[in-house]
Amino acid sequence: MTNKPIALSLVSRKIFLDRPIIMGIVNITPDSFSDGGKFLEAKKAIEHAEKLVAEGADILDIGGESTRPGAEPISVEKEIHRVIPVIEALVKKIKIPISIDTSKPEVADIALQAGAQIVNDITGLRDPVMRGIVVKYKASAIIMHMQGEPSDMQKNPEYQDVIGDILDFFWERVRICEEVGIKREKLILDPGIGFGKTLKHNLAILHNLEKLHALELPLCLGVSRKSFIGQLTENIPAEERLEGTLAANILALANGVQIFRVHDVKSHRKAFAVAEEILK
Repeated sequence: MTNKPIALSLVSRKIFLDRPIIMGIVNITPDSFSDGGKFLEAKKAIEHAEKLVAEGADILDIGGESTRPGAEPISVEKEIHRVIPVIEALVKKIKIPISIDTSKPEVADIALQAGAQIVNDITGLRDPVMRGIVVKYKASAIIMHMQGEPSDMQKNPEYQDVIGDILDFFWERVRICEEVGIKREKLILDPGIGFGKTLKHNLAILHNLEKLHALELPLCLGVSRKSFIGQLTENIPAEERLEGTLAANILALANGVQIFRVHDVKSHRKAFAVAEEILK
């Protein structure tokens, strides 16, 4: 058993990890797999974000580019146009931290300048320019594991040992981040469920979450409404995958995961309240 981190250090505060931390998803995209197009207008995205805060979100994760399997990249300008007005409005309205879900350093730079405090990078901070942006703003960052790119990541992904490969990736990323001045207390790890993984790989990760605590850093998990849940439940559509999402996340909570990236904040807050009491 490894030591679990007790807090995540942000620019404005510390988030203590003595309870499940819920990261509410705000997709400002026309083509995200679950809620694409619903919140593409800035006004609707802001209203949705405020609703998630009222339901109990601890962090908001705001993204302007779909990373669903097969998704094609968009321009920096288009992504900035989608996310920055929403971030600028929300920092004046809400008290919880904002995460920018992007792999583009230019977008992260402007988002952090606008008031975001966390960079959620699906490429795992591979770009040295992105690492420099994180250092510049003393931001926190989520290092996610992904095999391939969104456009091709689900074309026959293969691993010798999926857990071992992810751990090797994390050790390397954390070392490189520390070398450029990103402190460990600023880092979060995400195994990247569904990002270059088959159903078998996803289940292996969820079955072995305890092993990912080896780096003694906070773990973030994003299983909300994902396709593996549909595969296990007669291919039900994304909007009907809440129960499967809750099952996966409660089991992950029991295995030490601290941060949960979800669409359905209110349902998770209720489910976690019960699960926490049982786990105590």
